[in-house]
Amino acid sequence: MSNAVKSRRTWLVGLAALVAAGAGAAWFGLTPRDPTAAGVAECRASRATAERLKPLARGEVAAVGVSNAPKPPPAIAFAGPEGQPLGLAAFRGKTVLVNLWATWCVPCREEMPALDRLQAELGGQDFEVVAINVDTRNREKPRAWLQENGIRNLAYYADPEGKLLQVLQKSGHVVGLPTTFVVDPSGCEIALLKGPADWASPDALALVKAALNRS
Repeated sequence: MSNAVKSRRTWLVGLAALVAAGAGAAWFGLTPRDPTAAGVAECRASRATAERLKPLARGEVAAVGVSNAPKPPPAIAFAGPEGQPLGLAAFRGKTVLVNLWATWCVPCREEMPALDRLQAELGGQDFEVVAINVDTRNREKPRAWLQENGIRNLAYYADPEGKLLQVLQKSGHVVGLPTTFVVDPSGCEIALLKGPADWASPDALALVKAALNRS
């Protein structure tokens, strides 16, 4: 049974209950709004970008899942380099590669130098690696770890409260760390990777360049 059919049936049951209570007349003729469908429609123009990526999800980035129907990612909040509150809307107009990492996650630590090189190679007005630390203990440790390991090109983003991780676990984006997803300039998610990758490899550079429509 499709989501639309399920949604319609649920709405009709609710409508019948309202009618029985004497309130149905006020709701008669309304149709339910499917926010997921609305998001997909909003991101229809992003399909062309996703199609460019599909043949490039190979080699070091073969595990990247490219979306068949891009849609806005879940609303997440985190802190910027100066501690200011941010969300993905702050990056509207540029392609962002969002990466969730923690100092206690060995694969995360191993891929951070590659993410740093990716930012050095392609970062600019139209692209940024947004690596968000999700450590909830010893809040100074992640910054210190980055400095000690020569990570110089990535801006520091963090969610020490752990709320962002909860949101993305509920949405199915996160089953473990690291997790990475790509959001295009219109704010639509076009690709998702659950696990690590060599983001400085030729395969990864080709994938990101395709997202940026660079040759």
